[in-house]
Amino acid sequence: MEGIHRILVVSRLTRYCRKAVRFGVSLAQAYGAELAVLHVVENPFKKGWNLPTIHYEDQYEKEMARVKAELDDIVASEKKKGMAIREFVEEGDPKEEILRVIDRERIDLLILTAHEEGRLEHFLYGRGIDGIIRRMPCSILLVRE
Repeated sequence: MEGIHRILVVSRLTRYCRKAVRFGVSLAQAYGAELAVLHVVENPFKKGWNLPTIHYEDQYEKEMARVKAELDDIVASEKKKGMAIREFVEEGDPKEEILRVIDRERIDLLILTAHEEGRLEHFLYGRGIDGIIRRMPCSILLVRE
């Protein structure tokens, strides 16, 4: 793992991301690398649907806040132990946001969950990782749940 100086863990704010964050923390500690966590949210309600979605949008926002709080707990506990972790929260197309952060932060290793989302998660968080992997300019570690 020589040459790994900056690690980015992508959290799509699903319950499966907790393990990926822990992998990122472990690898960053083992190799003395910088660690960043990117929370990517693809809000399906901002796509211009012409449907009454107020109730669902409210539930979506509550779920995002709940899962973000869980992941914040993981990051906060590692920060208390002295681990420096930068966090980014981006809303938009996951592939584009991930690529943008990788380029901007000069990331050497990307950590993603290999979990395939169910239909609801697919709807709420966007498509799987296949399209992301094909366009990555850096190494990738897939974490299985």
